[in-house]
Amino acid sequence: MLSEIIITSAEEGLTLGEVLKRRGFSRRLTVKLKHTEGGITRQGVLLRTVDRVACGDRVRLCCPEAGLPAQTAEISVPVLYEDGAVAVFDKPPDMPVHPSLKHHGDTLGNCFAAMYPGLTFRPVNRLDKDTSGCVLTAKSQFAAAALQGRFEKEYLALCCGHPKGGIINAPIAREEHSLIKRCVRDDGKAAQTRFEVIAETEKYSLCRVMPVTGRTHQIRVHFAYIGCPLAGDELYGGSLEDMSRQALHCTRLSFISPEAGAVTVCSPEPGFVSLVRTADI
Repeated sequence: MLSEIIITSAEEGLTLGEVLKRRGFSRRLTVKLKHTEGGITRQGVLLRTVDRVACGDRVRLCCPEAGLPAQTAEISVPVLYEDGAVAVFDKPPDMPVHPSLKHHGDTLGNCFAAMYPGLTFRPVNRLDKDTSGCVLTAKSQFAAAALQGRFEKEYLALCCGHPKGGIINAPIAREEHSLIKRCVRDDGKAAQTRFEVIAETEKYSLCRVMPVTGRTHQIRVHFAYIGCPLAGDELYGGSLEDMSRQALHCTRLSFISPEAGAVTVCSPEPGFVSLVRTADI
């Protein structure tokens, strides 16, 4: 896979290794580039990671793709945005992101493989099987490294009850004797979730949710912790009366594309919004 980075004025005089580290390239990927013939060049000349770079330098990076390609399948998922570096999919509920023992041909990874033969599937953000909405995928190792930890997500969540909005600050850990379920526990990893209530009924509240951290099941665990589990979320105590899956939808993604710069992508509102009164979301 071939990519090119352009040195900025803020990177003037740094070593290439320092630039790659600042841009999120892992040590493993940098070592792989160094050991690939023609892996790092500037104007066709081999460039070392200890060499200093100047503003405007165009550094070409090339290394073979790693990892097994996802299986292909005749499934289709809408693409909300695409450029040469990334693609954002509008994942439906009841679709895993990755293939697994129980899901061989019905995942987003399968769809990606069918659309982009030969490319390794690299989701930058991941959603639970029954969570719908925006999934950002990188088309190369370089794009994945540049995007890691450099994007913002916004969700719509329908919860049971009537929370007041604000910040939920509670550490999350894996529940003992469970491979899947998480819980709030003092020895867990720090986790913060910001949210505001934008519509209500007697039973439910529709919330705009902005997770500050990205722990597994974070939104689901935090809303259950404050006594307002998501509608349809059986694992964490949500009512199944009107929803058969957790009412959680990634509605907005903002990121810096390595090719196109600042991008914001929105997914159409999910069906569970109809369970509350009309609101300006």
